[in-house]
Amino acid sequence: MDNIHYNFIDVEIPDFDPEFFGLWISKVVNEHNMNIGELSFVFCSDEKLLEMNREFLNHDFYTDVITFNYNEEDSLSGDVFISVDRVKDNASLYGNKSEFDELCRVMIHGVLHLLGFNDKTEDEKAAMKSKENECLLLR
Repeated sequence: MDNIHYNFIDVEIPDFDPEFFGLWISKVVNEHNMNIGELSFVFCSDEKLLEMNREFLNHDFYTDVITFNYNEEDSLSGDVFISVDRVKDNASLYGNKSEFDELCRVMIHGVLHLLGFNDKTEDEKAAMKSKENECLLLR
């Protein structure tokens, strides 16, 4: 768990428990026969993630997560940037989720991208959502 880092840029997450997230994410990664190299979660505002979406992906829209993959062989490494604003809005929008549940979903979504899952097509989106649900049960 020492290889998982959490950074906050202009946002706060009350009662954030790095030990809980570290144990859970490690379990998910290990179940996919990978080891954690260096994994960083960066929590930020909508505006910060929009700026990154424009700069790195040429997308001009808000998003909840952007993942940068630095994997090497069986070592999972990367940066996962998460908009705390989107997490809050999506939890409210979808009504049946707490902010904590939505935060978990978005965090594991980024990890799944690092594990090789994509969500460009409808089939990939369905597979990603199914895998997210499996991983959420491991918490």
